[in-house]
Amino acid sequence: MPNKSPSQQAKQVEQEVNSILRKIDLSRQSTALRENLIDLKQDLANARVYASSYELSETREEQASNAKHAKQWLAKANKKILKASEQNIFGPVDVAHLSAQTDQLKSVLK
Repeated sequence: MPNKSPSQQAKQVEQEVNSILRKIDLSRQSTALRENLIDLKQDLANARVYASSYELSETREEQASNAKHAKQWLAKANKKILKASEQNIFGPVDVAHLSAQTDQLKSVLK
C-alpha cells in the first residue's frame, strides 16, 4: 500500500471491510452489533472523504485539518472493528490486517 495515495488506501480498507460484511446477514445480528457495523461503514466512508480532501487541499492548514479528521474517523473505525471481532465478525487475522492498513494510512496523513 505505500505506493498508493491516501484516498486509494482508505478506499481499499473500506472495500475489504465491506467484502467481509457482505458475508453476514445483518438482520440476524443483535441491534447493538448491527448499529456498530453500520457505524463502522459510515466511519470508513467519512475517513475516505477526508483522505480525498487531504489530497486536494490547497493550503497546509486545510491539509492538516483534513488529515486530523481522517485520522479521527480511522480511530473510531478501528474501535468498531475490535468490538465486532468480539462477536466473531472479524477474525484475528482480519483485525491485524485492517489495523495495519489503517495505521499505515494514518502515518501517511500528516
